[in-house]
Amino acid sequence: MNILGISAFYHDSAACLVRDGEIVAAAQEERFSRKKHDFRFPEQAIAYCLREAGISEDELDLVTFYDKPLLKFDRLLETYVSYAPRGFKLFLMGLPLWLKQKLHTPREMRAGLHQRYAGRFVFTEHHQSHIASAFFPSPFDEAAILTLDGVGEWATGSIALGRGNKIEMLEELRFPHSLGLLYSAFTYFTGFKVNSGEYKLMGLAPYGEPIYAERILDEMLDLKEDGSFRMDMSYFAYCYDDVMTSPKMEGLFGGPPRKAESEVTQREMDIAASIQLVTEEIVLRIARHAHERTGAKKLCLAGGVALNCVANGRILREGPFDEVWIQPAAGDAGGALGAALFVWHQLLDNPRAPGGCDAMQGALLGSHYSHDEIRTYLDGIGAVYHYYEDEEKCVDRIAELIADEQVVGHMAGRMEFGPRALGARSILGDARSPKMQATMNLKIKFRESFRPFAPAILREDVDEYFEMRANEDSPYMLLVAPLRQDKRLSVEEDGTHGLDKLKQERSVVPAVTHVDYSARVQTLDADRHPRFYQIVRHFKQRTGSPVVINTSFNVRGEPIVESPADAHRCFMGTNMDVLVLENFILRKHEQPNAQEIDVEAYLSEFALD
Repeated sequence: MNILGISAFYHDSAACLVRDGEIVAAAQEERFSRKKHDFRFPEQAIAYCLREAGISEDELDLVTFYDKPLLKFDRLLETYVSYAPRGFKLFLMGLPLWLKQKLHTPREMRAGLHQRYAGRFVFTEHHQSHIASAFFPSPFDEAAILTLDGVGEWATGSIALGRGNKIEMLEELRFPHSLGLLYSAFTYFTGFKVNSGEYKLMGLAPYGEPIYAERILDEMLDLKEDGSFRMDMSYFAYCYDDVMTSPKMEGLFGGPPRKAESEVTQREMDIAASIQLVTEEIVLRIARHAHERTGAKKLCLAGGVALNCVANGRILREGPFDEVWIQPAAGDAGGALGAALFVWHQLLDNPRAPGGCDAMQGALLGSHYSHDEIRTYLDGIGAVYHYYEDEEKCVDRIAELIADEQVVGHMAGRMEFGPRALGARSILGDARSPKMQATMNLKIKFRESFRPFAPAILREDVDEYFEMRANEDSPYMLLVAPLRQDKRLSVEEDGTHGLDKLKQERSVVPAVTHVDYSARVQTLDADRHPRFYQIVRHFKQRTGSPVVINTSFNVRGEPIVESPADAHRCFMGTNMDVLVLENFILRKHEQPNAQEIDVEAYLSEFALD
């Protein structure tokens, strides 16, 4: 039975194809359209999923959608009435799109499927989709399930219990009180873009001190012991305006929101540290309550807040659960997958047999390209390349280049599903290099120098470098862990604060060690990420270190690359040293018309936020 899951029209449109309960393919529309966070109907992602499954639209048995548009419209109408007349402008801005498209989702889906699908549509609730995406692909037969995000129809947070092939919804937090929207409000206030800048806020937090945390808890929130809370909505404007915060918030933090692209000051760092600490406290309380409510020993997480890997790390270390599994596509894109699995297991009552590993296949569910396709492309553009017939020699050469402090763009195998690059569409570097963080941020990624990079490490070595259990699993880069004391370097406490902390070398792997000695860890095993595992294994044989930098293969403001053309364009448009396309290796200095990129001119021309 072929079930197509779709998420669209709000944020990160995506498609997923499930056949008889097995995930065949999943991808976000942005990867094909090259429009970051593309919310349009995912025609190209659907076309890819159908190609991968070897079927056409008329061979689909069911099509599912990840939320209920009519319920969402009901919330918008009720919110408008509650805040009238202040919300009239915002209501008028959104109404045309609702009347033209969102209220007619079945019509839009039939058109997007080229009128070739004549079957029924199934609409799941937004948080049902998230919860299904968290539990059904997990390796657990029974688990508590927690999902936290901005808002679905009405729910902003949910607790459920999963057993076998069924999930039971237990509790929910409702709009306008939302941990996701609270965090996004502070993202906006500190001058970053909502729905994409939350990573920056989390990365900025360790540079500051949480001096505003008590003020947030005392003035802005009524937080209960079970993690439920109510927000003082006089500080927030998202119910009635196209900005996130009201002028009242300016009085609480000594001035207006930071303007985008302006200097990041100590105030923003301290605000980031404060809201991060508050977020972690809320998440920990909710997790403990979920444990008390369900009695489960294991926890599954999804929703946009589940991408806050610092909070996830604290749940694992300080929470009551023995194991935690996080959906790698935790945001709205993963709702497409959840909707399809919800129908297969919950509605159609098909059995589920979780094994020792999750069902996400390393999140490598996207498109891939053959050697012949890559060779044809490279020959067509006159690129100079070295082809390695032998896989072992190829990965050893890649490891050698990384060890020589070359910045390597790596594209091989199926593309990742979700926001993280996990080795298939990654930029790789030597984590031992003190200069690599600044080099990759400014010369390759064209982004702020404070943004931390993630370490990819052989799973069998994870406890030798990080305060994690032996062979602790973190394959999707969704847990932050402290670096072990014996891997840290002593740093003189000389009053250094803010971004000046970047200049201090803190560990034996300085390029992936944040200023608070933490790191967002990806563990590698031979089953889920075989090519990447072998590269790092060869790197360890050469250097003694099982750790490399792994960051997404893109530049600031663009989606992760999907095709050889995307990868080559990124390679030639940055100061990257090496491009790997499967077994083809390209060196920048050998390419026709290769030139050094003027980063300042690039940023000035594109004014990316």
